Amino acid sequence: MLHSIVGLYHFQFIQNALLCGVFIAVASSIVGYFLIGGGYTFAGHALPNIGFAGAAGAVLFGVKPVYGLFVMTILAGAAMSAGSREPRERDVAIGVVMSFALGLGLMFLSLYGGYAERVYSILFGTVLGITRNDVILTGLMSMASVCLMLFMFRPLLFMTFDPFAAEAKGVPVRMLTLVFLLVVAVTVSLAVQVVGALLVFTMLVGPGATATRLTQKPGAAILLSALLGVAYMFAGITLAGLSGNWPVSFFIASISFLAYMPVRIFRIGKGRRQQGLPVAIALRSPRGLVSGRDNWKKTEAEC
Repeated sequence: MLHSIVGLYHFQFIQNALLCGVFIAVASSIVGYFLIGGGYTFAGHALPNIGFAGAAGAVLFGVKPVYGLFVMTILAGAAMSAGSREPRERDVAIGVVMSFALGLGLMFLSLYGGYAERVYSILFGTVLGITRNDVILTGLMSMASVCLMLFMFRPLLFMTFDPFAAEAKGVPVRMLTLVFLLVVAVTVSLAVQVVGALLVFTMLVGPGATATRLTQKPGAAILLSALLGVAYMFAGITLAGLSGNWPVSFFIASISFLAYMPVRIFRIGKGRRQQGLPVAIALRSPRGLVSGRDNWKKTEAEC
């Protein structure tokens, strides 16, 4: 068994898939933590489907599907941000953008007329077709996304768990929302190459959901989420390579599910108590830790 695994890693396409997968797993897991905390999980589900429509349009116009994927997801992320200025409007805006994009995708496929194999490969991933250039591009884009998330970590954390208090404190909530959704769009476009549009949601939500059940500290949860994402991706690609016929996305989704369910069942109480903690950390002052409620009351009094 060990000899088979070692021999598997000698293949160039497996090496490319593993390198690309690690970059994607880190970026997806970090983005996924804020996606869960901010209630944007529906966006994580919608953007891969929208990307499929972009890939269909790219094939129709004779360019690589990945270019259409990037363009459509980025435009959709900007549209979602513009249409969801209030939290209660968020799901409605995301649903409207997704339905419009899917309609465009169906039109593009009908106009193309042929069997768009490259478009349908977007649904399930193209792990065997990842080149060294794809690895370099994915690595650069993933590192850029992670660096941007780290740069706006504190205000983004504050906004994620208490947008009203963040806006009252002068945090540019709308701009942060726009930038965050654009980062999500780029991350989705990268992840589609390995796991496919149908299961990008697994990488965005699975590691973060498990990590937030295991620790209350935002920094530790993000680090744990990234480590879990890398482990899921590495194990999924390895098992898919050993099986020969089974898809990578199946193994990644199964591992993510099997890791989450025991944590969800046996640590449910801790998960419920943790939501208020990141807000308190984001509101740290020189005098100590101030709770979100106290700080919000103070802001109201000043106004």
